[in-house]
Amino acid sequence: MGQMYTELGEELTQFIQRQKIFFVGTAASDGRVNVSPKGMDSLRVLGQDRIIWLNLTGSGNETAAHILDDARMTLMFCAFEGTPMILRVYGQAKAFHPRDPQWENLYSQFPPTPGARQVYNLKIDQVQTSCGMAVPNFDFSEPRDLLYQWAENKGESGIKDYWKNRNQKNIDGRPTRILA
Repeated sequence: MGQMYTELGEELTQFIQRQKIFFVGTAASDGRVNVSPKGMDSLRVLGQDRIIWLNLTGSGNETAAHILDDARMTLMFCAFEGTPMILRVYGQAKAFHPRDPQWENLYSQFPPTPGARQVYNLKIDQVQTSCGMAVPNFDFSEPRDLLYQWAENKGESGIKDYWKNRNQKNIDGRPTRILA
């Protein structure tokens, strides 16, 4: 059965570190709710009450727009192999961009990745586990490097052009502040 906690313990931290994918949920005060899958080597647990994750350039920038309006964020992890479990981590998030003074310290937690556009810092206020017995088993074969290759091919100036043309507003027309 599900349990509620105020922070991550060692067992839940190890569970997070074994996962190949996680999901991010955000919403502004109105408009669409966004749930986005994330992969690659893009998440770090920095303490029992803090997670950071690296956001890469993509087709949209929903999370950035939502966090400016309402800092609520949920991260969800599912056991797709082994003992079933769903873990939800709730908290308040803040985005840091390459222009911010905190960027270098946060970004240095990850391998250099072309197209990195934000690091999100999640201050955890609640953690919930649930059974996950209906989540199917999947076999992991390999990570995809298509996004990495796409960003590498665009280059730094191509990524900034992409941000200018595709990432300044979300689908509800809210600003993302990708370019200050």
